[in-house]
Amino acid sequence: METIQIVGGTPLRGDVRVSGTKNGSLALLAASLLVPGESVIENLPDVSDVGTMIQILRSLGAKCDMVGPRTLRVNAARLSTCEAPEDLVRKMRASFHVAGPLLARLGEARVPRPGGCVIGSRPINYHLQGFGALGAEVSEEHGLVVMRASRLRGGRMFLHPRFRSVGATLNIMMAATLAEGTTVIENASRDPDVVDCARFLVACGAKISGIGGAAMKITGVPRLHGARFAASPDRMEAGTLLLAGAITQGDVTVRGVRVADLLLTLDALRSAASKIQTGRGWIRIQSEGRPKHFDVITAPFPGFPTDLHPLTVVLMSLAQGRSVMEETIFEARFNYVDELSRMGAQIQLKGNTAIVTGVPRLSGASVIAVDLRAGAALGLAGLAAEGETTVGGWEHVRRGYEDLDLKLRSLGAQLTESERPTARLRNVQSG
Repeated sequence: METIQIVGGTPLRGDVRVSGTKNGSLALLAASLLVPGESVIENLPDVSDVGTMIQILRSLGAKCDMVGPRTLRVNAARLSTCEAPEDLVRKMRASFHVAGPLLARLGEARVPRPGGCVIGSRPINYHLQGFGALGAEVSEEHGLVVMRASRLRGGRMFLHPRFRSVGATLNIMMAATLAEGTTVIENASRDPDVVDCARFLVACGAKISGIGGAAMKITGVPRLHGARFAASPDRMEAGTLLLAGAITQGDVTVRGVRVADLLLTLDALRSAASKIQTGRGWIRIQSEGRPKHFDVITAPFPGFPTDLHPLTVVLMSLAQGRSVMEETIFEARFNYVDELSRMGAQIQLKGNTAIVTGVPRLSGASVIAVDLRAGAALGLAGLAAEGETTVGGWEHVRRGYEDLDLKLRSLGAQLTESERPTARLRNVQSG
C-alpha cells in the first residue's frame, strides 16, 4: 500500500497547470478501436488507468506506440480477439467502453463485468439495453457479458433522465457509428468527455448530430478513418486544485482549463465565500478566513459533479455553520465519511444526504483511502489539519491524477511519499 505523509497548516499559493482528462482519455482510447487504421491521441495524462486501457487495447490486437511525451499512436487495423482480459477489466469501470467498438467492428464482444472504485452500484444494464436496441443478442457465459450481432441496425433508446449515463451514451454512440441506419439516443449524457469522444469520431468520419444536447443522432457509416485528437483538460483535477486552494485559505491559479466545464463548481466555491476570477484558460481562487456554509446537490453534467463530492465535503467540514451535501448518483459515495470523521469532521448521514457541521480545524490522523476521489479528499483534508496526516491507499489517487503530490508541493504543500513509482506513459514500450 502506498502512503503519503502531510503536514498541514500551510495555505497553498501559486500557479499550477492541469493535465489531460483521465475519463475522457479512456473514452478516446476505446473509440480508436473503431478505426481500421491509425489514430493519434494527444495530451494523455500519465495515470495508471490510462496505462491499463493501453494494455487492454494491446490485448485485443491493437498496436500502441508513444510518439511524444503525452501522445499515443494506435493502430487497430487488425484486432485479434473480441474478448477483453478479465484481470485488466476488473481494474476499472471504464474498461467496459471497449464493448461497443468490439461489437461494431467484429460482430461480437466478450467482456467481463468491470471493476473500479467501490462507490456504489453502477449497473451496465443501460449499455446492454442500448446494444439490444441496435439488434444485438446479449447473454452471460462463464462470467463474461457476451454481445453478438451479425449486423447492427439503428434504433431509438431512452436513457434514464436522472442518471444520463456517461458510459452507456459512449458505448451506444460508438457502436452506432458503424450500424446500418440511424440511431437516436434520448437523454444522452452531455458530459464534456462524451462531447469530446463524439467530436473525435466525427473527425474519423462518423456522422453524429446533437452533440452536447439531450438527443443525439448517429447515422451509421461503413468505415471510419484515422484522425489526430487531443484530450481536453481534466475538469476534476482542476476542481480538486481549486478546492485545495479554498480548503487551505490560499491563493491558487489553475491554468490550462475550460472554464465552461466548471460553472457549478465555481458557483459552490463562491457560495463558500471564495473570490473567483476567470480568464481564457485560467481560474484564480482566493480564500481568506473560514468559508461560509453552503449546500450542494450532485447531478449529471451540467450539474455539480459527483466526483468532486468528497472533496467538497472537506471544505464544508471547515465552514461556519451547517452545510448539506445530497448525493444523487452513487449510493456508496459516502464511504470516506468514517475516515474524515477520524480527523475531527462532524458529519451526520441521512440516506443519500450528509449534514456537515463545520469545525474551526481538523486534526491530523492516520486514514485509509478506499477509492480515487476519497483519497484525494483525505489528502486535501490533511493539508488543512493540525499536525501530520498519513493517507494510506494513495495508489487509488494515482489511478486518476497525474502527479497530484508534485503539483500540491509546487504550491507550498508539505508532503512526502513512502515510494514514488516511475511514470507510466513515459516508459510505455512500443507494441
